[in-house]
Amino acid sequence: AKIFEQRRPLLEKAVKAFIENGDWDDFSRFAEENATWLELFAEYMAIKEHFELKAWTEWPDAAIRARQPEALTSYRAQLEDKLTYHRVTQYFFFKQWLKLKAYANDNHIEIVGDMPIYVAEDSSDMWANPHLFKTDENGKATCIAGCPPDEFSATGQLWGNPIYDWEAMDKDGYKWWIERLRESFKIYDIVRIDHFRGFESYWEIPAGSDTAAPGKWVKGPGYKLFAAVKEELGDLNIIAEDLGFMTDEVIELRERTGFPGMKILQFAFNPDDESIDSPHLAPNNSVMYTGTHDNNTVLGWYRNEIDDPTREYLARYTNRKEYESVPHAMLRTVFASVSFMAIATMQDLLELD
Repeated sequence: AKIFEQRRPLLEKAVKAFIENGDWDDFSRFAEENATWLELFAEYMAIKEHFELKAWTEWPDAAIRARQPEALTSYRAQLEDKLTYHRVTQYFFFKQWLKLKAYANDNHIEIVGDMPIYVAEDSSDMWANPHLFKTDENGKATCIAGCPPDEFSATGQLWGNPIYDWEAMDKDGYKWWIERLRESFKIYDIVRIDHFRGFESYWEIPAGSDTAAPGKWVKGPGYKLFAAVKEELGDLNIIAEDLGFMTDEVIELRERTGFPGMKILQFAFNPDDESIDSPHLAPNNSVMYTGTHDNNTVLGWYRNEIDDPTREYLARYTNRKEYESVPHAMLRTVFASVSFMAIATMQDLLELD
């Protein structure tokens, strides 16, 4: 909250200085190269601020909610200062980010970006493209995303994101997805798409539900989406997040795309049965992680989440020496797996609990 309040006046000073002395030729190039999203985002943010940061579905002016041309013209005129602020701060960010990315790439470091499968209802994407989502006549979501009940959650997971109208997306050749990925690969070298299984089938919950339980499985776009993406953008460095309950159909889709799936070393140690996450069983076309954002650190997991038989099995499997720390044994193992790529968290490199 402190940053949210105090950053703005500083950025406004920076924008004012840029207006007076900035490189407007460079800014114009940036605006042209990012024309697919920049103006739309600036409009959305400026109008959102004008309406005290309310979600666009709650803006009191129905004409601007519906992006009627006369309303857009009017708001563009009265909010020109706010529009300039958002255009220029985006320019600042991307100029700095791409400089950092170039430095990383020059030093043989690649950046993995994380892409959620869904977007927020309160977003410029949905404000501009309500026809690409399952919505009512006012643009509000009629159904939302989540996960069904399972052994971890009796009522499932209610995420609340709007759900894509895949038929509408199919009709225009999945242009929205192609642009989303095109922009992502400007700022990342590799993109991990979260909840990959949702492209095969997804859990659809009626809007207004209190839990995810009333939902149902609905077929996603399948390979058609990725065929369109590959035709337009070629082969892309994508990691498919395929954790959790996978059906044969999801595995078949992942295999057809050629994208590597994920293996988690913390899931590999089952003294009673061989695990699909075991490093020696992982396919070459996979990415082996010590853990993800959903896992404890290796040390925290080892101390608090597993029993002695599992600890003994881990010691045998990793050939852990008496003088070797558990995180070190796990790091050695993750990088010795047959997966073509291994990723370790900084917390595990620092051996944090």
